[in-house]
Amino acid sequence: MSERNRAARRTVPERLEHTLATEVSLRSRLRHVAVGLAGTCGAALIAVLWVTEPSTLPTRTRAVFAGLIAVGLAWAVFAGWVLSRRRPLFAQDRVLSARIALVATVFTALAGVALAAARGTGADLAATAAGGGVFTATAALALVRAQRRRGALLRLRDALRQDDAEQPDSPPTPGD
Repeated sequence: MSERNRAARRTVPERLEHTLATEVSLRSRLRHVAVGLAGTCGAALIAVLWVTEPSTLPTRTRAVFAGLIAVGLAWAVFAGWVLSRRRPLFAQDRVLSARIALVATVFTALAGVALAAARGTGADLAATAAGGGVFTATAALALVRAQRRRGALLRLRDALRQDDAEQPDSPPTPGD
């Protein structure tokens, strides 16, 4: 370890150092590889199923298949974006994944409610709406938590930068 790295390590709070190391760890990268593979495989399977149908599918089925393919591709693109970055994202990946989850959940809940309203009973509609509401609220909560986490990390980073600016002889902080 060089003298510069030792000096830089002394100025980075342990909590931030641990958080940033977790973001770029092998475990984190493997999780994103799994997300990308799951999204790609899901989209590919739906596409193969769609293409190999012997007759033309109904419009609603095609719309659902297209939606499922879009969701799978969104997760694949997200994973590729995260894996292509070789630096801490300060929870930006969490915010983006929570947004994808919220959009997918809202569309799924709306489609379920519309289907229950068109074909189900009042009890079916109520159960579907309640389930969709719970899932949507959970996804919204995940987004709020991700945004708070990102905000906290950015504030900590900015505080460190400000401390560095006030001490002109101090070593650079990570992310500079």
